[in-house]
Amino acid sequence: MQLKPTVDKNDHIQGNKNAPVELVEFGDYQCPHCGAAYPVIKEIQETFGDQIKFVFRNFPLSEIHPAARPAAIAAEAAALQNKFWEMHDAIFENQNKLSRNFLLKLAENLNLDIEQFNTDIALDSVNEKVENDFESGIRSGVNGTPTFFVNGKRFDGGAIDLLNVLKENSQ
Repeated sequence: MQLKPTVDKNDHIQGNKNAPVELVEFGDYQCPHCGAAYPVIKEIQETFGDQIKFVFRNFPLSEIHPAARPAAIAAEAAALQNKFWEMHDAIFENQNKLSRNFLLKLAENLNLDIEQFNTDIALDSVNEKVENDFESGIRSGVNGTPTFFVNGKRFDGGAIDLLNVLKENSQ
């Protein structure tokens, strides 16, 4: 399966924008498998540095993870204050505590303008970003989380498999 649409200016990108390896994760902030993948992704980024461009797209499986969508909304609202990755990391590092009040606490801990944050979580554009990410996942054949794409092609395996394949290919 191919990634649809390809990575563009609407995506959250970490690392070298011109890296030879583009890694896209469709993730759910409440998914235990995504939580387990989080430190592995950090290890991939640390190990490969400028060789990796990492992109995260929201794929909240709301029926089984009721806190996933509010967490995605919170991350997107934080993005409007240039703190997407800080919120992304804080959510995964506190995955077992997710609630509306806790997300607000994370926003405070990140020194976000709380009044602005509360306004932003209700914006149509913030909700649309989460919806657009989810739709791109559906169009790309995502049916669970985490799902990874490497250079636009679906990777059938988990984060550890991904780390091992990247290590093998870099030798």
